[in-house]
Amino acid sequence: MARPSILYVTDLTYPARGRRYGDEDVHLSAELRTDFTVALCHPLDAAGLMDSFDGVVVRNSGPVLHYQAEYDAFRAEALRRSTPVFNELTGRADMAGKQYLLDLSAAGHPVIPTVGTAADLGRLPEAPEYVVKPMLGADSIGLEFVAPERLAEHCGAGGVLVQPRIDFRYEVSFYFVDREFQYALHTPDREVRWELAPYRPGRDDLAFAQHFVDWNTIDHGIQRVDACRTPEGDLLLVELEDLNPYLSLDLLEAGQRERFAAATKDSLRRLLAR
Repeated sequence: MARPSILYVTDLTYPARGRRYGDEDVHLSAELRTDFTVALCHPLDAAGLMDSFDGVVVRNSGPVLHYQAEYDAFRAEALRRSTPVFNELTGRADMAGKQYLLDLSAAGHPVIPTVGTAADLGRLPEAPEYVVKPMLGADSIGLEFVAPERLAEHCGAGGVLVQPRIDFRYEVSFYFVDREFQYALHTPDREVRWELAPYRPGRDDLAFAQHFVDWNTIDHGIQRVDACRTPEGDLLLVELEDLNPYLSLDLLEAGQRERFAAATKDSLRRLLAR
């Protein structure tokens, strides 16, 4: 019986700071090749090629704002053809922009307080500095640190998020496949985002991360829950990455990488069977 075929979408040469997209995707695609027929392609070629494959895996394809029209065309075509895409295109976190941070903040979830208009600035706690970033931003593109007296002018045109700049101890990321926790990594030096080390989460940590994965509307796919630890010891959501999260697989022990690859393959099989 022919093995299922997968179009693996990646930008192997994207110059990501502190990350090696190409290395990670060469490794993971090789793991998938033990169970699937796999072909790698650049994100700009995905819409034209996907009809020849049983499913599409979107991995380290870079921020889609660099090719928004092409990504929108790929997404529309995949939905029209009912092509299985991993991650599923039903996500309502970063996959759909940053609106979810506004919604979660307004609903009282444990996220960094977030507003989107000058009229709502009064809902934010006082801080010596604020973070302003585009609603469709990614990879810190367009992010600015702004003094309180300049906030109103930055919100005037809309299309941005405003948050207080949090004094955190460290950042921590939780990695899931199909709502199942896989591993966690954190930043021992909070000034260096991508110098990560293994992290052993406690029960409350896992409940925090699981809350956001369960809130999201993805049954098949990889999600990364990024959070920061406040000086008081609380976790606050920074980002729920549900489109193409970098996985830092090179930092895992061999057994962890193998278990993660096995979970990913099982998820893909379920997606294709459905």
